[in-house]
Amino acid sequence: MAKDKEFAARQSIIDACLRLERQGVNQGAAGNISLRWKDGLLLTPSGMPYDVMTPDDIVFMNMDGSYDHEFAPSSEWRFHRDILHARPDVGAIVHAHPIYCTAFAICGMEIPAAHYMIALAGGPTVRCAPYATYGTAELSELVLEALSGRTCALMANHGMVATGVDLREALWIAVELETLCKQYATALQVGTPKLLDEAEVAKNVEKFKNYGLRRKTRAA
Repeated sequence: MAKDKEFAARQSIIDACLRLERQGVNQGAAGNISLRWKDGLLLTPSGMPYDVMTPDDIVFMNMDGSYDHEFAPSSEWRFHRDILHARPDVGAIVHAHPIYCTAFAICGMEIPAAHYMIALAGGPTVRCAPYATYGTAELSELVLEALSGRTCALMANHGMVATGVDLREALWIAVELETLCKQYATALQVGTPKLLDEAEVAKNVEKFKNYGLRRKTRAA
């Protein structure tokens, strides 16, 4: 039974990777996904195309960064590990390079409250973490700061990261974040976006605690 559960968890990561590709949120071997598992995490291997990945290819990593696998874990393992260590409310993490999220990240821009769905981020903005070289401790620290009180963030000149209590929620937030970025980019071309005030955002953040895939037990 335990092996069946682990196989299902590993397969769910692959399924999520393929879904991101189908929805245009990620391409090729870019991006990575992790899932909290026992006293560590399950993580996509480095540089492997999702369409050839098997459950056995998913790497189990201990919280000290050690692993025993023929493949190396994603080069971004550090911020996956550090987020899961620092945020007990997070059970899964999606990192990707979607076009609109990454375009704003390249410009170093945060996403403001132009739409009420900003509430999925947990606050009035989606922050953009400053740039640091991929895979470094510096990048991990910057991402953790950008995620303080938030479920998702942009990463300057890089991409985005989304978290969730489980993989289903992390995927939902990742897809919705790319939609928010696309809507905001279009609005900037049409005219000057009118932003919601912080009181309205706070009202929607509270409502989102019972919205859609979000669970009533989610920590604030």
